[in-house]
Amino acid sequence: MRIISRKTLKEFYKRPEYRDSKPHLEAWCAEARNAAWRTPAEIKQQYASGSVIHNNRFVFNIAGNKYRLIVKIHYNTGVIYIRFIGTHAQYDQIDVETI
Repeated sequence: MRIISRKTLKEFYKRPEYRDSKPHLEAWCAEARNAAWRTPAEIKQQYASGSVIHNNRFVFNIAGNKYRLIVKIHYNTGVIYIRFIGTHAQYDQIDVETI
């Protein structure tokens, strides 16, 4: 899969308060790049703790559920768009379905 806007993740984990997320986000990126997901069910097989959101969005729990990563996936083209990365508190303040 192709990941669009890895810069968003890098900017996040370079911040001192989120440095602990770096190895987890890099591991997720490596797994996502090597994946060939065609349906949300395929992602759920690999990431059972994740959540399927309508409009081709998926929420990944990162670093033992400390952070939330929201992506929008175009399954037909194999492209993943980073929509949000943040803490649970930050996640609770957004609308997952429209971000």
